Amino acid sequence: MKKEILEQIDIIGNNHISSNIETPLRKDAFEKTDEEKIEQIQHHFSKIMEVLGLDITDDSLSGTPYRVAKMYVKELFYGLNPVNKPMLSTFKNSYGYGKMLIEQNITIDSCCEHHFLPIIGHANVAYIPNEKVIGLSKINRIVNYYAHRPQVQERLSLQIMNDLKIALGTESVIVMISAKHLCVSTRGIQDKSSFTTTLEYGGEFKKQEIRSEFLTCIKSKLTID
Repeated sequence: MKKEILEQIDIIGNNHISSNIETPLRKDAFEKTDEEKIEQIQHHFSKIMEVLGLDITDDSLSGTPYRVAKMYVKELFYGLNPVNKPMLSTFKNSYGYGKMLIEQNITIDSCCEHHFLPIIGHANVAYIPNEKVIGLSKINRIVNYYAHRPQVQERLSLQIMNDLKIALGTESVIVMISAKHLCVSTRGIQDKSSFTTTLEYGGEFKKQEIRSEFLTCIKSKLTID
């Protein structure tokens, strides 16, 4: 591949460019079974290890291609498959609760789609209900689902927010994610201390005083451990 093309690819990855809120998937993404995907990834990852010069007949390495393949399909990227999407069960807002509800410090354990390196941090999600409320664990589950796919943080924030807006029937949803990107800390600039924060919101959260109330509530949770 020409040097100019490779340099452009690197620039795109470093700038976290993404053109679509939907995760880019092929039309035939789910024609293969999980077992077929694991088998093929296992084969190709063993070739990567061989190119790196590793002896995959060694006892310590012989099972690595399978373990990596299984991790990709069943664990790290299970959020790619819509059959794994959690049901966002909602309930009638019978209490007439109309103030902010915040689910704080939700673990983010994702993967950068440009370098396939970890993104680790926390999400803070809030909404102001109309006629519907949602089970608290469902917020954590939808964050976890979208995090478990190759991601960029901006898209992750939007995917979480949009799903909650639809499920709750309200525009008043805010999603704040603060995370460390190992593609920044372990390669490139190799900055070990910085982290990235994204903030997406709609409805009542467009009002500065409402956003300020949200930020005040979560202020003590902004530091990434």
